[in-house]
Amino acid sequence: MAESMSARVLLIVLAGSLTWLPSAWAQQLRDPTQPPSLLMQDGTTAGASSGPVLQSVFISPTRKAAIISGQTVKLGEKFNGSTLIKITESEVVLRNGGELQTLKLFAGIGKRLTSVHGRQNPDNRK
Repeated sequence: MAESMSARVLLIVLAGSLTWLPSAWAQQLRDPTQPPSLLMQDGTTAGASSGPVLQSVFISPTRKAAIISGQTVKLGEKFNGSTLIKITESEVVLRNGGELQTLKLFAGIGKRLTSVHGRQNPDNRK
């Protein structure tokens, strides 16, 4: 009877420890949505601009506004001492005194011209 009781206690202890192990392993797993550590620098994304960032533009027949660094700014209003003087679909222009600053919505995207091998003018086909 004592052997049977100790076997049951041992079985309960083992079963309890097996339910604890997966949670301990899960705590060691890395968040799969977190950027690679090479891209992180002091808790911020490397290459992040320290100046204002254009995040969105709103253009309607009655209103033009932009979200700059999390703040909604209407055309003609001030942002950090600069006046928002122009809004287009892809950029805004801020004026601070005589200095103009252009913020692009997609700053990292640019147009590159490439040449077609062996052809000077690919549109004028002969």
